[in-house]
Amino acid sequence: YAARAYCKWLYQTTGIFYRLPTEAEWEYAARAGSNTSYYFGNETKDLEQYAWYFDNSDGTYKKVGLKKPNQWGLYDMYGNVSEWTSDQYFSDAYQKIPTKAIDPYFQPKDLYPHSIRGGGWDDDPEALRSSARGYSTPKLKQIDPQIPKSKWWMTNAPFLGFRIVRPLKTPSPEEIEKYFEMPPKDI
Repeated sequence: YAARAYCKWLYQTTGIFYRLPTEAEWEYAARAGSNTSYYFGNETKDLEQYAWYFDNSDGTYKKVGLKKPNQWGLYDMYGNVSEWTSDQYFSDAYQKIPTKAIDPYFQPKDLYPHSIRGGGWDDDPEALRSSARGYSTPKLKQIDPQIPKSKWWMTNAPFLGFRIVRPLKTPSPEEIEKYFEMPPKDI
């Protein structure tokens, strides 16, 4: 909800529509044309040059852009903080995608789980692979002191952030309004 609210503010401020990427868009950007486990190959020996993760993060996230970018110039696609996508998470999502789908999208119907990609500063190398997928749970808000729990806080998720995209084709004003009207959901 906070990421969508930020995108709405950005749209109202600039007149340019931004949103969270779909899972497919996120993976496409992370792979940067590669078909290996990581955009730089299959071996983890070079991961330290590209990502902050359990072995090198000192237990916290870092300033963006301190590691090497992928081939398309995108920084921190792996590690540092995991990133929200706009998709509902399904463990069998790859089996549900139609064979010729170009940009599959699982529109959220429920608050949990949502797809999270990229792995974070506290993850092992396997969680940072281009195809690795995570998901949200109510535990991300577990220690939120508010009753009811906040739609904004992720008190148990210091490893989670977001990246926004500007779609190549701008949606119609009606589609944009519909996107921003999606109400926040409670736990």
